[in-house]
Amino acid sequence: MKASSLTRSLVCALCLVAAPLAFAGGADDHKPKHGGIVSIGKAFDAELVAKADLITVYVNDHGKPMTSKGMKAKITMLNGTEKNDAELQPAGDNRLEAKGKFSVARGTKFVAVITPEGKSAATFRFELK
Repeated sequence: MKASSLTRSLVCALCLVAAPLAFAGGADDHKPKHGGIVSIGKAFDAELVAKADLITVYVNDHGKPMTSKGMKAKITMLNGTEKNDAELQPAGDNRLEAKGKFSVARGTKFVAVITPEGKSAATFRFELK
């Protein structure tokens, strides 16, 4: 009986030690994978990468890339009193892109409205630091 009790105690102790490690794996799901800014939504997440000639938004479902095929998306850029809108187009894999000339400076705010095919629209907010 003592060996059985000791074994149970050891198993319980190992479970308590290992439990935080098991849950830690999901903690990195919301870190930027493309050097951008991540905004977390209810149904999925978005990562914005803003350059002067290209705005890219990557869409992920709990850290796993979602297809951008069939998505409709628009992004609004607010820079001081200046406001610009651009349509984001599916660009393969989990990317949505808008090409053009964009004013992307520190403090620029972005609001992206993304509608996956057959689903409700989701709104994401970003600010360049």
